[in-house]
Amino acid sequence: MFAISLGDDKAELRPLEVWQDEEFLAHMDRARELVDPWIPFASFATDRESARALLRRYAEKQAADTGRLYGIWLEGTLVGGVLFRIFDTASGNCEIGVWLEPAAQGRGLITRAAERLIDWAVYERGMHRVEWDASAANTRSIAVAKRLGMTRDGVIRQNYLYQGVRHDSEICVQYEGLEPARREHAPDAARPPYGRRREWSDRP
Repeated sequence: MFAISLGDDKAELRPLEVWQDEEFLAHMDRARELVDPWIPFASFATDRESARALLRRYAEKQAADTGRLYGIWLEGTLVGGVLFRIFDTASGNCEIGVWLEPAAQGRGLITRAAERLIDWAVYERGMHRVEWDASAANTRSIAVAKRLGMTRDGVIRQNYLYQGVRHDSEICVQYEGLEPARREHAPDAARPPYGRRREWSDRP
């Protein structure tokens, strides 16, 4: 099994694949409480058939190099995940997404996993812009973007209709060459010559 350690607490980042549909569905059932209020991701996996379809969709994205899906395991249990919903190598733009089940909160798992994906996208794949798109009311998600050292790019007003409510979208970004965060995970040759992490800031 291919796995990347996320620390000393036996947390690992692994590919999340079609054959893991049963495990993924059980995890989604545990995660709905946190996921459903903000995005429809969990609602796409309500039985094994739909869970397989969702995993297959991302397998096809990975084959086309237009997206990727990874799970976070803690002591052998799938507890969350990170993904590239959009991965456009031609434009150099991608969008990262994350989710977690309630029992795994408060451990920094999402922050650690997102660090790995962002560094891979920027330092290994040469992405220019990594975008984090969250409801402006989802303060937990925005706090993770802040911990990652991303820059607040702006707010798109009432652009996202979900469960009968129009949400404002808060956009946070990391640009290649402008954000030195997480340099310890980057390949040595790709590490930018920066000193310290840039502080969270509002763009004009």
